[in-house]
Amino acid sequence: MDWLINPEIWVAFFTLTALEIVLGIDNIIMISILVGRMPKEMQARTRLFGLALAMVTRILLLLSISWVMGLTVDLFHVFGQGISGRDLILFFGGLFLLWKSSTEIYHGLEGEDETNETPKGGGQFIGTIVQIAIIDIVFSLDSVITAVGMVSHVPVMVAAIIVAVLVMMAASGTISEFIDKHPSLKLLALSFLIVVGTVLIAESFEVHVPKGYVYFAMAFSLAVEALNIRMRRPRAEPVHLSRDIPGQ
Repeated sequence: MDWLINPEIWVAFFTLTALEIVLGIDNIIMISILVGRMPKEMQARTRLFGLALAMVTRILLLLSISWVMGLTVDLFHVFGQGISGRDLILFFGGLFLLWKSSTEIYHGLEGEDETNETPKGGGQFIGTIVQIAIIDIVFSLDSVITAVGMVSHVPVMVAAIIVAVLVMMAASGTISEFIDKHPSLKLLALSFLIVVGTVLIAESFEVHVPKGYVYFAMAFSLAVEALNIRMRRPRAEPVHLSRDIPGQ
């Protein structure tokens, strides 16, 4: 247990926790968008269940780390390009993101009612959970491989994942409400998920795109849109000074 008082372990823990939160941003945005099409009374429960599923998925992948690292071994070759299990997951996961994001944008532009005030039963809940599970696997794979490269202690990695998911659970409601309140932000988020899907497909073909560029562009665009939202906010009526002078 000496590693508990090792400062390097704590630095790695906080670094990995921050990294998991950053890598989970696109995950929580997609979950918020998927849940937003469900009845209001089911949204909070489904959102928390989806994030809990993400936590369990990442922990299970960590505990089966030998299998995860084996996914990087080439299974076959196409035109001289080695294709591994990780490549297949990233490719089909990227296609799923492209399809789902494009579908959501289409529904938004066509004016389809996304509130779904009338519940559709457990089928809608199960369908949403299945889509969240697919997204969790795709987004968790790289974060787990990154965690293994940073820290050698599995308990530290598990603790970092748990703390990161708890932080995301605490912020998920606020993020979902903010996205629902501002349709332009939802469209922007879906556009970036298309970019993420394209990056995943590129990664499956060993074309590495630095994630920092993607996250910087996302943060910059969100900052600009936040300024636009503030400028569009209705202003209070200006104060008019009275021109009447007492005694005249």
